[in-house]
Amino acid sequence: MSIIERDQILTMIPHAGTMCLLDAVLDWNEHSVRCLSRRYRQQDNPLRRADGVLGAACGIEIAAQAMAVQGRLTSGAGGPPSGGGYLASLRDVQLRAGRLDAIDGDLIIEAERLMGDARGASYRFTLAAQGVELLSGRATVLFGAGA
Repeated sequence: MSIIERDQILTMIPHAGTMCLLDAVLDWNEHSVRCLSRRYRQQDNPLRRADGVLGAACGIEIAAQAMAVQGRLTSGAGGPPSGGGYLASLRDVQLRAGRLDAIDGDLIIEAERLMGDARGASYRFTLAAQGVELLSGRATVLFGAGA
């Protein structure tokens, strides 16, 4: 399976321009995805506060984008529908860093679909840099009307 680059990711998820914080899909299958982000470091990152700080909780949005990519990649293989979705709940979120803008290296985002159907899916996610886990948790995504 070849790496999916940012240009293709932009056609797969609703996040456009600087709001798309993924640079590549490194690996994926019907149950999981592993993505890379360098864009989180960009000064024009729309999640940065006015003082330039990018809080670690912003990693949840990056993980949600990875979930959206995984959903789109598997939409024809028993995955979620190709329509929109929205983050409905978070559980067991662990922030192991205060800020992402102070992190060196690329972010590796992993999302594993634990269960799902045409109405929604549950995922476990992690963000790490240089082998150190920065953020983890579980998320529920709902699909369809209102998304």
